[in-house]
Amino acid sequence: MKIKIYQINTERDKNNVKFMGRENLSKWQSSPDVDSSLYDEVFSGDVDCGGLESVYTLFNTDIPALHRGHSLSVSDVVVTEDGAYYCARAGFEKIEFDESKTQKQKNLMQVVYVEPSKPAYRAEIENSLRGEQRAVGGHIEAVPLQDGVYIVCNEEGKLRGMEANRRIQGSVIVGPFFVVGTDGEEFCSLTEDETEKYLARFSEPEEISEEEVIEDTGIKIYPL
Repeated sequence: MKIKIYQINTERDKNNVKFMGRENLSKWQSSPDVDSSLYDEVFSGDVDCGGLESVYTLFNTDIPALHRGHSLSVSDVVVTEDGAYYCARAGFEKIEFDESKTQKQKNLMQVVYVEPSKPAYRAEIENSLRGEQRAVGGHIEAVPLQDGVYIVCNEEGKLRGMEANRRIQGSVIVGPFFVVGTDGEEFCSLTEDETEKYLARFSEPEEISEEEVIEDTGIKIYPL
């Protein structure tokens, strides 16, 4: 299911309504309505969840790598294809929510994110070593492609037994990776043309056997 998650930015929260139940908002602000302008987008992506309760569980137990906020809590807003929902003290409440009034942190890069067994999707990650490492689950390795963009994956993915993902340039990439542009020596957002190109390139998951991964690694790892 495709979702976005929004959380209140404390710097704009003059009435201290972050983590407050919706029923108490009118005590601290002039309107009982949720103020969309207080919120930052902290996640946008596809999650393996069947509903809002499973979204809550996921973002409190096994938080996705591209999430830029804290665990899902009271006052957070989850937007799905069916509308916007306020995270209450018990369950979720459907609300009116104007996403055009929300903000994002400044240092984000537009990338194509590719997870094993899933179609690629457009995503944004923090333009920092911390953000890049979080996106791939560890130390990064940058693999240049012929058109000047890079595949960024986990340097130790095969040694750690990560799930096979895609075949690229005669090698098997394991674990999640992202496609990113370059500006001189620094990573930067993909252009729109580059984004569309790699969304199409990685639109279909690939079936890759464990034997193929082992052959590509050149090392056989025995369980202890």
